Amino acid sequence: MRLDVVCAAVMFVGIILYALLAGADFGAGFWDLVAGGETRGRPTRALIEESIAPVWEANHVWLIFVLVTLWTAFPSAFAPIMSTLYVPLTLAAIGVILRGAAFAFRKETSALPLRRLFGATFASSSVLTPFMLGAVVGAVASGRVPAGERTGDALRSWLNPTSMLGGVMAVVVCAFLSAVYLTADAQRRDHPDLAAGFRRRAITSAVVAGAVAVAGVFVLKHDAPQLFHGLTHRGAPLIALSAAAGVATLVLLLRDRYVAARVSAALAVVSVLLGWAAGQYPYMLEPSLRISDAAGAHATLVAVLVVLGAGSLLLVPALVWLFVLMQRGMLAGEH
Repeated sequence: MRLDVVCAAVMFVGIILYALLAGADFGAGFWDLVAGGETRGRPTRALIEESIAPVWEANHVWLIFVLVTLWTAFPSAFAPIMSTLYVPLTLAAIGVILRGAAFAFRKETSALPLRRLFGATFASSSVLTPFMLGAVVGAVASGRVPAGERTGDALRSWLNPTSMLGGVMAVVVCAFLSAVYLTADAQRRDHPDLAAGFRRRAITSAVVAGAVAVAGVFVLKHDAPQLFHGLTHRGAPLIALSAAAGVATLVLLLRDRYVAARVSAALAVVSVLLGWAAGQYPYMLEPSLRISDAAGAHATLVAVLVVLGAGSLLLVPALVWLFVLMQRGMLAGEH
């Protein structure tokens, strides 16, 4: 297999992990936003804080990983993406910063007005960031980022139907993932009422995600025909797998099989992302910049893979052990 394809595949693994892990954190912020008032929403927010506190910051490792790999291994794609989509990327970065600061400050303050301020900032930023990242994906996938030295329109590149579809879908999928994960967390912590509540949220968000996906078929057909063709041909089996995994998740939730539902929910999201990759292959930027054309020098690709391989020997076991300890309830602050 060519080195450029290997680097692209490794980078896409980072995208998948960021969508699954950080996506669940963003979704938790969404449920924090709609949890209700201070009294009614306190149990929900307490569960959310307990669930994401050990891992929320570590999950952004994958975003850094993707950006650094794109910059180093595919500079001909990195430059036009950053110069064209700097507005949504900047807004996403602001959301990440505000979200992290507000989450930390809310835990440390006891004054009710400040808790509400920090809570609103954390929750709204949890919606802003995935929406903007989804809009960026929509812009790239629909061919609105020109290759070469040309710069796309700073607004119309992401203020378009496909990008809006990507943003809405990102928020809904994050909410779906988070609700499924939090259902299992509530069960593990012996909170049956919260587990039932998040099961209802998971089922509702799954139905909404399905409705958005159906509507998206018509949006892509008219606004991004090349992407639509790729998804309905090379990516069709993966999209079908995603739909089947989504239905399986609903069945598992209704049967109170919450841990298994986590696996099927993750499979549904991974299948969609792989369907996008299959539909867009072999282009890094449709319709003219192929992966091979965007790649850097051979020596650079070799260095990237060697460094990533060595780094993963340290990073991956540490992250796996972190999640194992979290699921066993063995971290500080776990009850």
